[in-house]
Amino acid sequence: MLLVVDVGNTQTHFGTFDGERLVEHWRYSTVREETADELGAKLLALLALRGQQFGDVDQSIVSSTVPRLNQEWLEVGRRYLGHETMIVGTGLKTGIPIRIDNPRELGADRLVNAVAGYARLGGPCIVVDFGTAITYDVVSAEGELLGALISPGMEIALDALTERAAKLPKVELVEPRGVIGKSTVESIRAGVVYGYAGQVDGIVRRLRAEIGDEAETIATGGLAHVVVPFTETIDHVDDLLTLTGLRLIHERNR
Repeated sequence: MLLVVDVGNTQTHFGTFDGERLVEHWRYSTVREETADELGAKLLALLALRGQQFGDVDQSIVSSTVPRLNQEWLEVGRRYLGHETMIVGTGLKTGIPIRIDNPRELGADRLVNAVAGYARLGGPCIVVDFGTAITYDVVSAEGELLGALISPGMEIALDALTERAAKLPKVELVEPRGVIGKSTVESIRAGVVYGYAGQVDGIVRRLRAEIGDEAETIATGGLAHVVVPFTETIDHVDDLLTLTGLRLIHERNR
């Protein structure tokens, strides 16, 4: 069984594959100071919820935007899983040529998403990931990662708003009741959700104008479900896109 782990700045999303079938997946808050032992204990507890154990996992791959945790996940593989964990980075075969100025600065999660997006859509595409930041990665018809746009994520925007404006509360990001808020909470919620939906549509239209209108869009990330219903330019939503990309990269490096 293959363990795939996507370590994000805010959340860690991981799952297990039996061949191409995703057996189960989980999310938990990323803790940058966690040790290999703490990660191992958390992993064991979550696997047990599905009746799985360390011995069922004979392969693993990790993508991480938190460099410190790479070594800890390598140690989890060696100490608890009994094998060398594959870390997404320089030297792995991805099948995606990287056409940016400095490929070494490309986030592992963005590379994984590009691999999965192109494999699923089979042509030019824009992958929109709603995470700590919102990233728009552009893949050409030839399967080349051309570049991206990056903007602050919704939770960052909310944190900044409440920190700078003492009387404004932090609100839960759920579907607003309407465009016009009848309370401060509803007004903030509508402003963030509809504001980011407008951002997505505006950016995607500009990208399509530059690379061709035939480019399909696919959204992923923990907050995609909040914004995508209010957009006009997102063609597909796949919450498991990054996990699928990790499986594909692992297969290409066996």
